[in-house]
Amino acid sequence: MARILAVTGGYVVPVSSDPIPNGTVVITDGVITAVGGADTSVPDGAEVIDAAGSWVVPGFVESHGHLGVHEDGEGWSGNDTNEMTDPNGSRFRALDGIDIEEVGFRDALRGGVTTAVIKPGSGNPIGGRTVAIKTWGGRTVDEQVLADEVSVKSALGENPKRVYGDRKQTPSTRLGVASVLRDAFVAAQNYADKRTSAADKDEPFERDLGKETLAAVLAGDLLWDQHCHRHDDIATAIRLSEEFGYRLIVNHGTEAHKIADVLAEKQIPVIFGPLLTSRSKVELRDRAIGNLALIAEAGVKVAITTDHPVVPIDQIRLQAILAVREGLPAETALEALTTNPADILRLNERVGALEPGRDGDVVVWSDDPLAVDSRVQRVFIEGRAVYEPGAGAASPRVVERWERFGRTSWMG
Repeated sequence: MARILAVTGGYVVPVSSDPIPNGTVVITDGVITAVGGADTSVPDGAEVIDAAGSWVVPGFVESHGHLGVHEDGEGWSGNDTNEMTDPNGSRFRALDGIDIEEVGFRDALRGGVTTAVIKPGSGNPIGGRTVAIKTWGGRTVDEQVLADEVSVKSALGENPKRVYGDRKQTPSTRLGVASVLRDAFVAAQNYADKRTSAADKDEPFERDLGKETLAAVLAGDLLWDQHCHRHDDIATAIRLSEEFGYRLIVNHGTEAHKIADVLAEKQIPVIFGPLLTSRSKVELRDRAIGNLALIAEAGVKVAITTDHPVVPIDQIRLQAILAVREGLPAETALEALTTNPADILRLNERVGALEPGRDGDVVVWSDDPLAVDSRVQRVFIEGRAVYEPGAGAASPRVVERWERFGRTSWMG
């Protein structure tokens, strides 16, 4: 029997289309099958959630975070973000370090975040593969994976030159960081050519996981997530991407406003943030929340990130609220939390909007999510309740994993 959920009577904001007062969203076996007005047919046997007086929006997408690999409040023991033993970490994968019991996952639900793209850190010129996951619902992290062929994280600027420069090894300068990337891509090109030649001749070929990853970037199968703050580092990122022909995404983009017209012309998106930080290093000295509005005004597609745990993931919409205060149009701010990150990271067949065919990731808010006093009331991931009202006057609660097994806890 099909598992059907209908959320009715709310102010439905698909984001990809116009809002629908007194709207209805129908989810069948985890996938949205209908979005419409009050006259939308609700199938017999559906579980019906009355959202009258509330806003119904797609789950937010955190497009750049370290949820689960840099566990909030765990110190060094829970920090697996950076394998800083090799400048070329193309063989590393964030998926192998994610702890889905990190407290940040519960925070994500409270903040309306249902999808997060988890990335290795920025200590290496090449940090490793990223992974897109749902923020709740699996017995293991593998059951929460949305896509494991997303992108590769790379870093320019202060971080890698500090890490390896302190050790008196390459790279200790921006020149050295760029050379590590060039050397790695040339090696990947040569590897791909030899692999093709071996296949044509039906000869054995010795695999190299790092080179295979970079070959996938060159082939367009993986995106290139480039950590860069200063405008000159962003220019280097563009130069390298055009030299090797891969699809570039600027991550952080603190000074992207200074060359926003260039980014717009080249259709290079920016995952901007985190916004609620101090100027903790030199490359952040021109950091300002208002820079996001300038980047978007130039025609650049933008997303907003908390860089969790740098900023707690549940504060992602607070960052959007502050960006609106500093000039970002409210419509763009909501897109920067939903449709834009999904588009940028090629997840838009599954998440980012309320429309038929996409996953049933739906969040019911007490009011406009961009109103500072609005709260999350319910969260559904693939049509399953993962955050719901508590009993009586209790605060909303996370639906725990153990409840799948009819237990009241993991203990006993």
